[in-house]
Amino acid sequence: KEPQLNIFQPKDSLVQHDVLIFVHGGNWNSGNKETYSILGRNFAGKNYVTVIPGYTLSPFANYDQMTQEIAKAIKWTHENIAQYGGKPNRIFLMGHSAGGHLVALATMSPNYLNNPDYIKGIILDDAAGLDQYSYLQENPPTSDEYYDVTWTTNPEEWKNASPYYFLDENTPPILTFLGTKTIPSLYYYNDLFHQKLLEFQPEAKLIILNKKHVAMVSQFFSPLSSRFGEIQEFTEGVQ
Repeated sequence: KEPQLNIFQPKDSLVQHDVLIFVHGGNWNSGNKETYSILGRNFAGKNYVTVIPGYTLSPFANYDQMTQEIAKAIKWTHENIAQYGGKPNRIFLMGHSAGGHLVALATMSPNYLNNPDYIKGIILDDAAGLDQYSYLQENPPTSDEYYDVTWTTNPEEWKNASPYYFLDENTPPILTFLGTKTIPSLYYYNDLFHQKLLEFQPEAKLIILNKKHVAMVSQFFSPLSSRFGEIQEFTEGVQ
């Protein structure tokens, strides 16, 4: 069974382009890849072959199943994207909210992709779930938002689910966008994650914007957003 994904190609088909895989958010229990077609077209307009996968949502899957599906989409992209004009060894991952958690975990945890060298960088856009081990100890999961399904009630699983604990020298370069008006716990754990990231990537950029959580992704619906230039600068700087 092949992963479910949408692909957006730049108009210039004579050269191969960097690849961007964007994973949507929605608190792990909502969201749809179709919502982000305009984002895919906008990134294609900036010369990225853009891939937007879907994934099974809670309560029909937990974090592990979701991450496995995203890992499968990443592997499929690496193996097939050349025929769409993409460079299979120049893949960047981007995720908003829950999607940021999934791309980070898929790349950083040895349980999924185990740091493949074709992933050149990660872009976290107001990412959620970076340290669920700490968060869920203070806020134990209940049936509210299906968190008891998404994360299970096992603290060891919470740690396995948390990208924070997989940060090391093998972590691909990370660019972080964070909104000042986002969910307070999300802001707190992004800052914590970035401080630890600096131990391994002293030059890692954290771009803080005066925006709410949803606006952090809807800004990419405008092709005129300054974020595209910042992302291009980041990807072009990675060898």
